[in-house]
Amino acid sequence: MSTSKIHAGVAAVDNLRGAVLLALAAFMFTLEATLVRATAPVANEAQIVFFRSASQLFVSLVIIWRAGSWGQLATSRPGLHVIRGLTSLAMWWLYYTSFRILDLALATTLTFTTSLFVVALAAPLLGERVGRVRWAATIIGFLGIAIAVAPTADTSMMGVATGLFAAAGGAAIVILNRLLGRTENTMTIMAWIGLVTTIGAIPFAWLLWEPLALRDALLVCIAGLLGAFGMLLTIEAYRVGEASALAPVPYTRFVFAAVFGIVLFGEAPAGTLLIGATLVVGASILSVRHEMRQGLTAPHR
Repeated sequence: MSTSKIHAGVAAVDNLRGAVLLALAAFMFTLEATLVRATAPVANEAQIVFFRSASQLFVSLVIIWRAGSWGQLATSRPGLHVIRGLTSLAMWWLYYTSFRILDLALATTLTFTTSLFVVALAAPLLGERVGRVRWAATIIGFLGIAIAVAPTADTSMMGVATGLFAAAGGAAIVILNRLLGRTENTMTIMAWIGLVTTIGAIPFAWLLWEPLALRDALLVCIAGLLGAFGMLLTIEAYRVGEASALAPVPYTRFVFAAVFGIVLFGEAPAGTLLIGATLVVGASILSVRHEMRQGLTAPHR
């Protein structure tokens, strides 16, 4: 992935390349969640969030350094960057917690509701006109969630609530991206997110630090890097591909998560989850296509 394309304003449309990059990003995000789940017995949320934050800061600074464009760290909107970073910090904590509590497939399904929350927030926060189709898609999507989380002996309602709060935080991040994107470029936003989240995560990691064996520390670090690179691939995918054409691709995460859950953790998705996930994915694709036409939805982690 060339740094020139990351910094370029507009790239030639290449939907196939965009789809491949976005599918690879989905795979990386699933690997990230899998490692978070696998290290749950030895690493706590504070440590995971710290490694994720530090990884994003490191990757962003390396890309800026390679491009020789340190001026991209300058901003006229530091306050909004701080709010954006703190929102990411809270959302990551909730997001990782949900993947430690819930089955991979269910936790992944809950992340898809971000685009549905965006519709609900667009009107009051941005003055967006939300039409009947988008509201219908939102209602169908949340109906799908109600079906997907039908109480079973293995379903944690606290985990479901955590996942939904994380998705709502993701929607807030989309709104903040929209506001920052009017004046800031991608790498400025990426670097500031890494800076603010790293500074914010340090006190919690310091207070809650648990001794980690070298193997476990490496796994948590790899999880953080996967999250950071997945975000970069997502940005690049939407830069070279048409957003409406790429809308269905992120939902390959459900397939990856279901397979990983079955193979690695012995998790078999229930029939209600499959039905609910189908409704959520269908509604989210419809919603995302509308949001993309409005220029609202963007990479939100």
